Amino acid sequence: MTDITIQKIREDSASKSLQVTVPADRVRAAEDRAVAQVARRVRLPGFRAGHAPAALVRKRYQEAIRQTVIEDVIRESWDQAKEAESLKPIADPSVRNLKVEDGGPIEFELLVEVRPDLKLTALGGFSLTRQVPDVTEQAVDEQVQRLREQKATWLPVDGAKPAPGQLVRVDVTSLEPDAKPEPQSHTLVLGEGQALPMLEERIMQLLPGEVVDTEVRFPDDHPDEARRGTTRRLRVALHEVKRQELPPLDETFAREVGDFEDLAALRAAVRADLERDAVREADSRVRDQLVQRLVEANGVDAPASLVDRVLHGYLHAYGIPHEREPEFAAEFRPVAEAQVRRDLVLGAVAEANALYATEAEVDERVARLATVRNLPPAQVYASLQKSNRLAELERAITEDKVFAFLLQQSTVEG
Repeated sequence: MTDITIQKIREDSASKSLQVTVPADRVRAAEDRAVAQVARRVRLPGFRAGHAPAALVRKRYQEAIRQTVIEDVIRESWDQAKEAESLKPIADPSVRNLKVEDGGPIEFELLVEVRPDLKLTALGGFSLTRQVPDVTEQAVDEQVQRLREQKATWLPVDGAKPAPGQLVRVDVTSLEPDAKPEPQSHTLVLGEGQALPMLEERIMQLLPGEVVDTEVRFPDDHPDEARRGTTRRLRVALHEVKRQELPPLDETFAREVGDFEDLAALRAAVRADLERDAVREADSRVRDQLVQRLVEANGVDAPASLVDRVLHGYLHAYGIPHEREPEFAAEFRPVAEAQVRRDLVLGAVAEANALYATEAEVDERVARLATVRNLPPAQVYASLQKSNRLAELERAITEDKVFAFLLQQSTVEG
């Protein structure tokens, strides 16, 4: 049987394009297998299951057989390409420019993303700075205030126009000719950027129960480019206004927040939490410094194919509309490039020094999480698997090991 031909046509440090030709005799063999597979599972009138003539099966299920053949030859070609080119793919390949001719060969292009073969020559000798800021009384006050706001109640306001910081319930109806006439209900806190500034101004001019027809202009920096600087006619109906009633700072509040004996105990716990956060942020900044020094010392590039892959993930995660994709990609490309360089550096160190998370380390981390959540470890493990977060946990353990290894080779001051 004639061999599949695989020819490298383009490549960079993180991707390869392979031109693949599957000869006609291999295509026919794949088709025969597909026909036999279909024939075994279908029943045609007048024939026992599995005994329909091959010619009739081909004619009746032509499209399904064709699809199976294509999938079969692509899978076979991919297996051969990985071995022939010694590929280390980071994802399944993309298939492009597929050409299928009846009775002839099948041709296509495989675009493969691979992990660059990165060799780091400088791993240490860096001087890094670690600064843990002091937690001020003002910071504690602000956090306690946020806790009060979380425990606050909202009380009705009658006979007065709403003010910033108050909660309102409104119906907004578009009066544009091409818009739906149904009102849209909204509940929002004024002054927190939950609505257009001009719309909030109109709301604050109303008393509960009043309705007004008005024009609202979208700001020039509105996220939706199509609406920037445009004006819309709206009908605004104010139904309800509420003000926030904060709980008093006393022992009752302290016990309600976390079963603390008094306000002093609550403030001490808040300070301890803020100090732990400050330490974590300082450690994170040290890690960022270290990665940057490694990137600079080793001249690590961010291959365009990997950057595009990360940007695609950002677009999906943030739900960016199609029309905003070019603008978003241009703005966040530096962020994606930094992430790619970081991943490449840490991955190279982990691979070269066998620093990947072990099964025992994963089990130990799961057990710690189970203790904090007061749950059986098996339940936490199953939850992580179900939410596809087990790989995230393994990656976090690996990164901890990599940074511990690297920090031993540099000096951290502060």
